[in-house]
Amino acid sequence: MDIDAKRNLLTTGELVVTGRLIDASNATLYATVTLGENSMTCIYKPIAGERALWDFPDGTLAHREFAAYLLSDFLEINIVPLTILRDGPYGHGMVQEWIEIDEDIDLAEFFSTNNPQLRMMAFFDAISNNTDRKIGHLLPDRSGKVFGCDHGVTFHCEDKLRTVLWQWAAQPLLESEVALLSHLLASLGETLDFTNYLTQDEIEALRRRSERLIEVGCMPTPSPDWPPVPWPAF
Repeated sequence: MDIDAKRNLLTTGELVVTGRLIDASNATLYATVTLGENSMTCIYKPIAGERALWDFPDGTLAHREFAAYLLSDFLEINIVPLTILRDGPYGHGMVQEWIEIDEDIDLAEFFSTNNPQLRMMAFFDAISNNTDRKIGHLLPDRSGKVFGCDHGVTFHCEDKLRTVLWQWAAQPLLESEVALLSHLLASLGETLDFTNYLTQDEIEALRRRSERLIEVGCMPTPSPDWPPVPWPAF
């Protein structure tokens, strides 16, 4: 099934909840969408099930998840699985394609490798200001592709990068990464419009982060003013 067919299925198919991921702090529901003879497994996170956080406005996590998908899709780095916003059995929320991970990969070892896809994820997290990149949020599938999930606490105005992917800290940016940042800056507010999902302050902070990355010319380093690794790390 191609990406357009999947998007149509996620958007218009009948959404039926079949279970819940009990380890998630917010309501994270295992579901299926069905349209005619086509069906897909997905994750459904209703806004009504979001837990209040002290540093993020209430009811905004689904929009941040979708903004992360828009960023990943626009930059054509394919980190965030196909994601939409829609109504469901428990109200409006985020619906995301389920990724079947390769169970033969030991994530406890994999996360600290120099896999270039992990570097791209670390780069993506630096742009989106991800404050919760845990080991368990890495989704390597059997084709060798590595996705990432759980992007609800991203795009904060303050620098809050918190991740397990620090193996490239202070390393010079690649030319391809600088090109992506330049493309983002040239398109922000025009081709790439976040105004329905983020505040203007958050969009401006995204712009400043991207400009700073180009100016500094290297990957971020852990901040002494903020816990650099999420807890628990898995």
